Amino acid sequence: MTKEEEDNNYSTIKTSKRKSVIITMATVLMFAAVMVFAIYEGTKNTVTMVSNGNEEEVKTHAETVGAFLEEQEIRVGQDDYLSHTADASIDNDIVIEWTEADQFTITVDGKPTSAWTTLNTVEDILAKANIEITEHDKVTPALDAEVDPETAISVEKAYEVTVHDGLEEKKVWSTSTTVADFLKQHKITLNDLDRVEKNMDELVLPGSEVKVVRVEKVTDVVEDSVKFAKETKKDSSLLKGSEKVVQNGEEGLVEKTYEVVKENGKEVKRELKGEKIIKEPKKHVVAVGTKTVVASISRGADKKAAAPAPKQAAAATTKTAAPAQSSEPASGREFYVSATAYTASCAGCSGITATGINLKANPHLKVIAVDPSVIPLGSKVWVEGYGHAIAGDTGGAIKGNKIDIFVADRSTALAFGRKQVKIKVLD
Repeated sequence: MTKEEEDNNYSTIKTSKRKSVIITMATVLMFAAVMVFAIYEGTKNTVTMVSNGNEEEVKTHAETVGAFLEEQEIRVGQDDYLSHTADASIDNDIVIEWTEADQFTITVDGKPTSAWTTLNTVEDILAKANIEITEHDKVTPALDAEVDPETAISVEKAYEVTVHDGLEEKKVWSTSTTVADFLKQHKITLNDLDRVEKNMDELVLPGSEVKVVRVEKVTDVVEDSVKFAKETKKDSSLLKGSEKVVQNGEEGLVEKTYEVVKENGKEVKRELKGEKIIKEPKKHVVAVGTKTVVASISRGADKKAAAPAPKQAAAATTKTAAPAQSSEPASGREFYVSATAYTASCAGCSGITATGINLKANPHLKVIAVDPSVIPLGSKVWVEGYGHAIAGDTGGAIKGNKIDIFVADRSTALAFGRKQVKIKVLD
């Protein structure tokens, strides 16, 4: 072997040894690294991370939950759900739950607001939004409904409304709705004739009054009197100015049927539908006297013996209605009366009595005014201090036991004054 060959051979051996050393060292280093890595990995804790419902196991050397989340690049919002606090220690086999909050939109009486939460029931979302709900408020969807962020949640706050239902007044709670829906909501039914003093499609707003007028039609049957008619008949057998009831009137009876309309119990309309006569009325018939009395008293009536008279005077005497006699009659209905005197020559006096005697044409006749209920008209009478006369007149002030005697002139009437005299009714 040549020297050159020896040198080459030696160099090859040397190179081979160096490579072997390097490989050995690399192997040792690799083993050491594996051992270090194995030791490092072996000292990690196992964390079960549940993120938005997705579960994953993660190895970590993080000592706190906060450090672990930062290591996982998870940023927790203030409304998110985190099962542990950030400074909680990491133990092996710990389960950390994190749920990211969703944004929900709520409309309250038409005004939108929002709330971030990880809960999904309407009631929880409203609580998160600090919206208080009463039993009268209207919430859509229902409080126990589960929703997602795309669901529209609406709240209509209730307010008091005054209801006048007939005569009853009460306060009830309502939300913004129509009158028709309001009545249905509060179970207020309308009969055929009832009415509401608002349009049925009108909105019921805060402070509103809903007035329900209860209308009813009833039949009312009543009995009513029928006035009798009055009839007068002329009677020539009665003195003029006197009356006599021939037939007393009697009221009839009628049954009337009415249709009555009542609003809230008060009658507002009454319509007559029919009448039925139960009893016919009876006429009141009165006879009115037309007989005229002609009375004359002989001028010589107070004399014991009268001189013979001409034929014309004698003829006039035959028309005398009362005997010429001044002495008190033996018979007759006797009583005392208050007597005054009157004349036919007063202003506005016609001089015609109630029985038709013309006193102005016969100023010397003896006539008295009487109350016909005490002394019937036409009666022959004797008056103390006056003599025989006829009850032929009446007067507005002559009532009861009063008489007014006729005299020829005013001075005589004034001189007579008022006296208490005896009177006898002869017939």
